[in-house]
Amino acid sequence: MTIEGVVWKYGDNVDTDVIIPARYLNVSTAEELARHCMEDIDPGFAGTVQPGDVVVAGENFGCGSSREHAPLALKGAGVSCVVARSFARIFYRNAINVGLPILECPAAVEGTESGHHLEIDLAAGRIRNLTTGRVYQAEPYPPFMMAIIEAGGLVPYTRRRLEVEKRET
Repeated sequence: MTIEGVVWKYGDNVDTDVIIPARYLNVSTAEELARHCMEDIDPGFAGTVQPGDVVVAGENFGCGSSREHAPLALKGAGVSCVVARSFARIFYRNAINVGLPILECPAAVEGTESGHHLEIDLAAGRIRNLTTGRVYQAEPYPPFMMAIIEAGGLVPYTRRRLEVEKRET
């Protein structure tokens, strides 16, 4: 699975309340959440992010609450991947659950700026900065996690598995 997009770069400790402000937590659809994604840190984000764009950030991305609204808002806004130095553990799991690819790669964070174009091969963990020509290596997903991402998240993945099991019986 290869994705390509323009970089939106942020710093360290971008918490879930910045990704999607708490005042919008009564909304649960990705489309509505996307309209308010990142508005407290980057008011122009929701109106200008394009499908396929990539968020690049520093340490501890997604710290804060355990709600799935944050990765869902990013995915709903069209973000194809988040690359960071590190992720808060619960955000990492929630991102996988909703089918939002994320990769830890400190070198890519250092070598990437807002507006750069990235090409990311998720299966290989390879991040190519098309603007600078540099290539970075992240840890690729194990096959079972890649299958969850490719299915669009844990719920669609589980539905597909149950359908296959039902047909086989």
